[in-house]
Amino acid sequence: MANRKTQRISSQKLRIIGGQWRSRQISFEPAPGLRPTGDRIRETLFNWLAPSISGARCLDLFAGSGALSFEALSRGAAHCTSLEISSTAVAQLKQNKTLLKAQNMAVVQRDCHRFLSQSSGEQQYHIVFVDPPFDAGMHNEVCANLNNSGLLAANAQIYCEVPIADRSFVPPQNWLQLQEKFAGEVKYCLYSFIEPVA
Repeated sequence: MANRKTQRISSQKLRIIGGQWRSRQISFEPAPGLRPTGDRIRETLFNWLAPSISGARCLDLFAGSGALSFEALSRGAAHCTSLEISSTAVAQLKQNKTLLKAQNMAVVQRDCHRFLSQSSGEQQYHIVFVDPPFDAGMHNEVCANLNNSGLLAANAQIYCEVPIADRSFVPPQNWLQLQEKFAGEVKYCLYSFIEPVA
């Protein structure tokens, strides 16, 4: 019988840029649609968030590798809820949580749309990361659902990554754009949630 070779894609690593875990590396398993936010973009993003990250409650709607979740916690966020649907990615997130002793991180395996629609609004977040797989075409729907979920604290900040080629993305009307930059094929933006007047 011929030997059957099992091909396994080795795990990859990314580096936490700043804060208490600066230069620490975490592993993640490559997967379709998984695109960790690069060092350059993360550095710019967390420079934007520097005045408000300390003590913030964060929500990472598509945690993936955990790059944004762990960076936020490393830089002083009080808590981060990291949402991910892939069981492989969830297992890796939990391993990295244990590795870094990130007691203030909650890894939740749940579909983003279900999480947003079933929210009671009791827990509100100061910073939300929205970075779905680019080929899923769900930016508008996710942002609309987030806007109506009751999860956004007053003046919450929302970070979005979208492909430059996607001209269809339109944030909710009551989101004030604070920042916008481009890197390669990525447009990344920061918004502030303005509560609608009743």
